[in-house]
Parts: sequence; structure tokens; C-alpha cells
Amino acid sequence: MGTQKSGMLRKFLSYYKPQLHLFWMDTFAAIIVAAVDLAFPQILRHLTGGLFTQGADVIRSVIVYLGIGLFAMYVLRFFCRWFVTGWGHVMGTRMEARMRQDLFDSYERFSFSYFDSHNTGDLMSRVTNDLFDIAECAHHGPEWLVICSIEIVGSFVIMAFISWRLSLVLAAITVVLLAYGVWANGRMEESFRDNRRKISAVNSQLEDSLAGARVVKSFANEDEESRKFARSNEAYLASKTRNYMLMGRFFASLGGFTGILYVAIVVVGGLLIADGQLQPVDLATYALYVQTFLSPIMTILDFTEMFQKAKAGFERFYEVLQTRPDVEDKPGAPDIRVTAGHVVFDDVRFSYDGEGDVIRGLSLDIAPGKTVALVGPSGGGKSTTCALLPRFYDVGSGSISIDGQDVRDVTQRSLRRAIGVVQQDVYLFDGSIGENIAYGRTDATFDEIRAAAEAANIAEFIESLPDGYETEVGERGARLSGGQKQRVAIARVFLKNPPILILDEATSALDNESEQAVQDALASLAHDRTTLVIAHRLSTIKDADEIVTIEDGRAVEQGSHDELLARNGTYARYYRMQFGA
Repeated sequence: MGTQKSGMLRKFLSYYKPQLHLFWMDTFAAIIVAAVDLAFPQILRHLTGGLFTQGADVIRSVIVYLGIGLFAMYVLRFFCRWFVTGWGHVMGTRMEARMRQDLFDSYERFSFSYFDSHNTGDLMSRVTNDLFDIAECAHHGPEWLVICSIEIVGSFVIMAFISWRLSLVLAAITVVLLAYGVWANGRMEESFRDNRRKISAVNSQLEDSLAGARVVKSFANEDEESRKFARSNEAYLASKTRNYMLMGRFFASLGGFTGILYVAIVVVGGLLIADGQLQPVDLATYALYVQTFLSPIMTILDFTEMFQKAKAGFERFYEVLQTRPDVEDKPGAPDIRVTAGHVVFDDVRFSYDGEGDVIRGLSLDIAPGKTVALVGPSGGGKSTTCALLPRFYDVGSGSISIDGQDVRDVTQRSLRRAIGVVQQDVYLFDGSIGENIAYGRTDATFDEIRAAAEAANIAEFIESLPDGYETEVGERGARLSGGQKQRVAIARVFLKNPPILILDEATSALDNESEQAVQDALASLAHDRTTLVIAHRLSTIKDADEIVTIEDGRAVEQGSHDELLARNGTYARYYRMQFGA
């Protein structure tokens, strides 16, 4: 635990390093602000006991110069306060931006298994809510500690010179106040952690409901979604209520201690005046410094709320940064070199949860340039098989190789650039059609984008649109039909031009007309490429070079369409179910 906390602290401090120039300037400005705040009561004390007692002529002779000096002092304070507030926040914002980038880069490194077990809303909450609180603490923390430390120590020293007896009373009550603050701070820590968990649940529910808005409306289930959101919202409300009740008790208690302190100052100060050990003007000055002394203490105790929020947020942030991806490149791994596209699955086993195997000793030999179709029942392992080839997950045992190179021995980037994937559930990014096609190769020229669209049988449709390739597709491609989205996705892979293809039920959700257009595009795309096809519609894969029946994570049959029909096994049974005897 201690090692983890020291690691967290080092990581947090590392974000100050690029901003050290702003940090030191902000600190210096904060010192000036604190010094001015400390100086004024002392100046007033000396004026009250000195200059202002020397007659009207003397006062008139120096008051203008005194006013100019005090005005200059507060002008300096104004610019220092501006720097602390303005550039101090800029420093915090820059740190927040760097943390946000680090967090996003961590998300990008994770394999599919991480996203299988974490809600999108929770991941987004770490990027938004958590980092904002961390940045606020990163800016205000050092500034407040510098100002408050100077004001507390400085005012206490000055007050001790005025009356050390009164200062002993002040110190005793302050020690009790700080002890209570530390105790109450510990009680609030878990409350802030619970707040973070509850707001993540709210974000997750919101993201889930908005992403599935079309399904919600198609089932007229708005009331059910409202009830689900209300549950997470009420849980967050309950958590915040508990938190605010603790805070209310905390700050009310601080106010009580402050009242006790002022009563003690008046009573003890009055007794000291009565005994001739303190002058009334000194008690008045002492009272001014009590406020200067108490204000930074209250600021620090108020800061505990911000600190606890930031601490809870940074723990969640650090947790992500410390999580190692399930799939990593080996040190010094080379890029893959695909010369022919010979793919071999050798006794592959895989489990999602480390317990029950989904793939159980699968062996496949896919010759270069051939099309191999995987068929079988849902849950049999077809999609998992295809996800293992580009290392979206790593095999538990056995191996997968391309042209004799184990996919675990090469870089993920080069491996995935060598493999094109077209899925049933096409994801288009919010942007133009041209930008989505160019996602296959971001440096492509317009002519190359158009050629890819022509190859995917969608160029004519795109060019019929008023904005052509600049037409916005909407969120997840909402402004395009299913067939149009599929062909944009195929154009994207055409532009990528990979030697190996995975087609995961790319036409199963389309109408007959769209399916035929997409099938023609896929046939063109698969020509002379090693291709793995998953399809439930057997009519779409009967011309494949080889068909493999996958059941319970194993290859139970292999052969051509005619050979498998002649065997009268599982494939023949599926074929009869779809097309009759």
C-alpha cells in the first residue's frame, strides 16, 4: 500500500514538471499576496499608535505619500492575485489536458477484454468529472498552501509579539480545531469515493439509454428506461446527501470552534487589559490578526473537500494507468511480413474468463489466397476464432501464425494493418463519407478514396448526394441505410488494401437488394486475398474454397460445399434447415 501511494504521489508530481515555470511564478505571486495581507494590520497598528497621534500638520504632510505607498502595494497585490487566479488555472488546465491524453492513450492500448468488463459511462466519467477535480486541486493546492502557511505562521508570530499569553490560548484551541479537522476528514474520504462510484453509474446508465434510443422507442420502453435511470440517480442523490450531511456537521463544528476562539480572545484579552498587561489598541490589532490567522486555517479545512474529491479521482485515474493490457507487444517485436497470407491455427484454446474454454483445440490450415467459411451454431466460437487472428484477444494455448510468424511475436499495429475486418454491425464515425472511407488509410488522396468507393459499388450513390463525399453521415452513420453503411465500410477496407480479410456476417442484416450489392463488393474485395468468412446464410458461402463447421470451439467438418453435403453431417443438416431437402 505504501509503495502504491508513493507511486501515485510521484506520478501526480510528474505533471507539474512541464509547468514548473508557471508553478514558481504562481508561488511567488502567492507569497506577495500573503505578505500584503499580513502587512496591512501591522501598518495600521503603527499608524494608530504613532503617526496618527502626532497632530494634524504632521499627518497632512505625509498622508499623500502614505496613500500612494498603500495604493502601490495594493496595485501589486492586484496583479499578483490576477496571475494566481488566471495563469494558475491555466497551469491546472494544462495538467488536466496532459492527464486526459494519458488516460485516453491508456484506453487505446487496452484489448477487447478491458472494454468487455468496463462500462463506457464509467470510462467517460474518469476523463471528465475526475480530471476536473484533480486539476482544480493541482492548481489551488500549492497556491493555498503557500498563502495559508505564510499567513498562519506570520500572523501567529506577530500576535505572539503583541501578547504571548493570548497566543497560548489561541494555539490550544487551534490544536483542538485541527485535530477535529483531521478526524472529520477521514470520515468524509469514503463518502467521496462512493460519490465517484455513484456518478459513474449515472453516466453508464445515461450512455446506455442514449446509445440504445432507437431500441427504446421501438419497444415504447421510455418509462422503463426512466425507472432505471431514476434508480441510479436516486443512489447518487443518497450518496451526495450523506456526504453533505457530513460536510454540514464538519463546517458547523468549525464555526463553533471559531466562536469559542473569539469568546476566549475577548475574555482573556479583557482580563489582560484589566491587569495592565495589554493595551486596548493592541487587543484591537490582535483581533484583526485573529481573522488573518483563522481565515487560512478555514481555507485549508475547506480545501479538504476539494482534496478528497481529487484524491478519489486520482486513485481511479492511477488505477487505469497502472493496468497492464492483456495483449502487449513483446520487447523488440518486429513488424509482420505477409508474403503469401498462409494462416494456421494450431491446437488453439481460449477462454474469456479463465475458466470455461470457448475454443477447444481448434486447428485450421488456410491456404494463401483462399476463402474459408466458418459455419455453425451461435456461440460455437466462430466470431471468437476471427477475433483471435488480429490479436483482439490472445490465445490461452496453441498458436496462430501467418506465413510462419506467430501473431504474438510481431507488433499489433503491423498485424492489424495486414488484416481487414468487415462486420455486421458497422461503425461509422461522426463525419463525412469521405472521412470514413479514408479511415482505411488517412493519407489517401481523393482519387484513391473515389476508387475505393467505386470498387465497393457505392461511388454512384455518393456522387448523387448534394455534398458528395462531404456528406455528413451522422452519429454511427444514422443518415445512411444498412447497405450503404456496409459498402462504406467495404470501401474503407478496399482503401486499406490488406492481404488478409475477415468478413463477420457482413450481409446477414441486409435486404435482398442491398445484400446483392454488398455481396458483389465483397467478392471483389476477397479476390486473391486470404479470407475468413462467418455467415449464417449458407447461400452466401457455398462457393467458398473450403467450409469449416465449428461446434463447441472445435472444427468438426471441413470441405467444399458439395463434399460436406455428400457427408450428410452437420453442414448438410443446416443446409436442409434453410433450403429444404
